[in-house]
Amino acid sequence: MDESSKDSLRDPSGEDAGDRSGARDSLLLMSDLRVGDATTTVRVRNLSAGGLMAEYQQGLDVGTEVECDLRGVGVVRGRVAWSAAGRIGIAFDRQIDPKLARKPVGTGAKPNMVVAPKYTPRT
Repeated sequence: MDESSKDSLRDPSGEDAGDRSGARDSLLLMSDLRVGDATTTVRVRNLSAGGLMAEYQQGLDVGTEVECDLRGVGVVRGRVAWSAAGRIGIAFDRQIDPKLARKPVGTGAKPNMVVAPKYTPRT
């Protein structure tokens, strides 16, 4: 793959924001995003082993440290890779298994079935 075809983003200063060639799953997942002492809920629009894209209207500076609490995965630390048009990209500090966020939440145990007694009219 030559340099011109590499799938990467650049922040406004022209710095490379990292290789984005990994597979991404499109989804809609709510996540708590912590920036410093403030926590807010964001909509995650896509997720990969190395990062995510989320809706975040306020925008953040590239390089800002954040933590995301992802369902099925847990708390993941990362840094803002890009920020534009009400969305941010976060590059994780460690790889995750994005499939864990798609697994159903709960124990998976089925409730006991209760069958009503058959009604027999009196004669």
